Order: sequence, then structure tokens, then C-alpha cells
Amino acid sequence: MLKFIALSAMALGLAACGDTWGQRAVTGGGIGAGTGAVIGALTPIGVLPGALVGGAVGAGVGAATTPSRRY
Repeated sequence: MLKFIALSAMALGLAACGDTWGQRAVTGGGIGAGTGAVIGALTPIGVLPGALVGGAVGAGVGAATTPSRRY
């Protein structure tokens, strides 16, 4: 279970990859849906509800962030 928690934390850290608002929302939604599906498979809520919630949260977080400019 600890491995999946660490994977989820890493996925949330990558949820805002992209240069534009739309790119960050889409990548955040994809990463969130994948993470939610994995967590949903390990819990009684199920894969589909986990993917839906994870995708919505990931898209929201991705859209709410700003790109980091560290060149």
C-alpha cells in the first residue's frame, strides 16, 4: 500500500505538466484518472468511480496551476 501512496504523490506532483492552461488540465486529468483507477482497484469503491474522481481532481489541479519557468 505504501508503494501506491508514493506513486500517487509523484503523480500529483506531475499533474501540471504543460505550457498552456489546456495542456495542464488535460495532462492533470489523465494522470489523475490513472492514479484514481489504481487506487479504486485497491479499495472497495471500484475502478470507474476512482478514475472519474481522480480525473476530475487532476484536471482541476492542473488547470489551477501555473507553469514553472526554471531555465
